[in-house]
Amino acid sequence: MSEYNVLEMARQQLYNSARYLDLDDGLVAVLARPKRAVTVNFPVVMDSGEVVVYEGYRVQHNPSRGPTKGGLRYHPDVDLDETTALAMWMTWKCSVVNIPYGGAKGGVKVNVKELSKREIEKLTRRFASELNIIVGERSDIPAPDIGTNAQVMGWFMDTLSMQCGYTVPGVVTGKPIELGGSEGRVEATGRGVIVCAIEACHNMNLNFEGSRVVVQGFGNVGSVAARLAEREGAIVVGVSDASGGIYNPNGLPINELYEKYTGVDGGIQNYKDCEKVSNSELLELDCDILIPAAISAQLTAENADKVKAKLVVEGANGPTTPEADKIMHEKGILVVPDILANAGGVVTSYFEWVQDLQNFFWEENEVNDKLSKIMRRAYGEVAHVMREHNTDMRTAAMIIGVKRVADATIMRGIFP
Repeated sequence: MSEYNVLEMARQQLYNSARYLDLDDGLVAVLARPKRAVTVNFPVVMDSGEVVVYEGYRVQHNPSRGPTKGGLRYHPDVDLDETTALAMWMTWKCSVVNIPYGGAKGGVKVNVKELSKREIEKLTRRFASELNIIVGERSDIPAPDIGTNAQVMGWFMDTLSMQCGYTVPGVVTGKPIELGGSEGRVEATGRGVIVCAIEACHNMNLNFEGSRVVVQGFGNVGSVAARLAEREGAIVVGVSDASGGIYNPNGLPINELYEKYTGVDGGIQNYKDCEKVSNSELLELDCDILIPAAISAQLTAENADKVKAKLVVEGANGPTTPEADKIMHEKGILVVPDILANAGGVVTSYFEWVQDLQNFFWEENEVNDKLSKIMRRAYGEVAHVMREHNTDMRTAAMIIGVKRVADATIMRGIFP
């Protein structure tokens, strides 16, 4: 996590959008705080026999529109403020694409690279046991995030099922297909990013086919977005992973990079036919479309003026600070915000949850078609509000997201 206060950033975005909606101060105060934030400390017996105590969190922001939904992150920099900000963004994200969820987020302070598979399983099962009083298929549904994956979700689901006495597949999403996961879920976030990029290009009279694309981050979201961009005819000229970035103005072989260089020591830096660049230099490369798909606060007041892209599509959560937003808006750069652009993951998680509750599963093309339809509709609604209020796209998305949650909160009333 960067030193930038992401919780303050999330709240500032809320306050900015609330001005357009003339919301009561008390209601804004409700929306600016999570309904529930749980901190747990739990022991795990390591392979060596040593007992290590880990700290974990689960934040449920706003359940007015339905059960809360959000990822579980295993990372050394996880903290309560960041988790709260991510839960808040999840609320607006679910609202923008109009699926019946509120936002949540969770995490454990841990470097999973230092743990064996068995230790990760034991940590996951103990963490799931600590959270069993607040998570459930009708209350709060976790999903994978940084440092977690489908296998972790399988262990989490199995642990909660053991405690219920029967299988509860809908308690998590992002599970393996064999355990009730959905076809299309792995590619969903990256697919949604590219759907939004193509829609934005249509609005900007820019041809997506032949456009030069730079992707920061080559994890699940970034690698999928890069591969789909290439498949749709774009030229991916720059990508980066944790080891640094690579650049070739004539284009990079994305499938080759994904198949041969991910998951190996040195990562994509092992590829030779390119120029090596830092992650920060990558953001300033000459391109048409920039997709920041790594971590938060990457585009800041220090580097926003150096961005050469015409279009920024946020694959990561919170990659752009408010100061950078303002600079790029004044430069005429369209920024498709995270709460719209990377909502494909939670949309397909919603599909997975629906399939689990019904015990009736869809084919991959049906999942992808439904996802694309929802993303295109949401993009159109945000673009309309952006023109109506003559504002930037993030503010427009926030106006829609906050209004739907505020309306639901008001209609439900304040108990008692």
